[in-house]
Amino acid sequence: MHRIGFVVFPKFQLMGFAAITAFEMANSALEQTVYEIELLSEGGGEVKSSAGFKVLTKAFDDTPYDTVMFAAGVTIEPITPGLIAFARLALETSRRVAAPCTGAFVLAEAGLLNGRRATTHWAFARQLQQRFPAVKVEDDRIFIVDGSVWTSAGMTASIDLALAMIEKDHGQEVARSVARKLVVYHRRAGGQSQFSALLELEPKSDRIQKSIDYVKANLRGVLSVEELADAAGLSPRQFSRAFRAETGQSPAKAVESLRVEAARLLMEQGRHSMDVIAVETGFADPDRMRRAFLRTLGQPPQTIRRNARDGASA
Repeated sequence: MHRIGFVVFPKFQLMGFAAITAFEMANSALEQTVYEIELLSEGGGEVKSSAGFKVLTKAFDDTPYDTVMFAAGVTIEPITPGLIAFARLALETSRRVAAPCTGAFVLAEAGLLNGRRATTHWAFARQLQQRFPAVKVEDDRIFIVDGSVWTSAGMTASIDLALAMIEKDHGQEVARSVARKLVVYHRRAGGQSQFSALLELEPKSDRIQKSIDYVKANLRGVLSVEELADAAGLSPRQFSRAFRAETGQSPAKAVESLRVEAARLLMEQGRHSMDVIAVETGFADPDRMRRAFLRTLGQPPQTIRRNARDGASA
């Protein structure tokens, strides 16, 4: 029996309960209760979610838990001394401590992430690094395991985190069965960049969206401003001005980001050499691709591939 304590606080976001559903499905797959879940909070009783309704919780005490998981919120709320104290206790008494998304700020405030590798939602990664310089923030990982501390990206990544825990506890086939029940990938390929790169563009007009769709479909090509302007049905000058106004980026920067995103996905799938990936994604040669990775992600392609292999074997 694995007892899981799921910690909530005022304005917690309900998507974190997706991890609880994964553990529930593991019970179903194994046809026995292997995970028992308790909702916890500092004061116990009813705790209001960001959606406005409340859940009933048990107050912190000295009950031992196999896993303690902290909820996340859509904003960074003030972290109370009681929450910090419980996080520190959890590290000492539990087999593992986990924090999806902005829950990482609770662990960081408690000092649990000092000297450790950790991740959070890409939109909060820079803030986490600035506030807690002793943390080794990796802003493009879906989840990271560093010793007994687990962190993950946005709140849906709590499912990835839970699946990895289930696999570690009960094997790959059980985790695959749970993933099938939830209709999600057993292991998601790629990092957060595959989501953030497109989210950061978010064009407002169909014409600029057409040019972005054209880029994604023709990564091996030259993709000059003239070519993209033609796809959008605009003159090069109109296109450049409209593209920057709608996305906040130059066309060249957006093309590079989308190429890096595509190359990264191929690297993490692990089926092609660096030379082939460079050609397929329009970089032409590995050196040019490496420079783009350093500009965009701050890491060379070799590190990305190594991290993907390490994550797959974790």
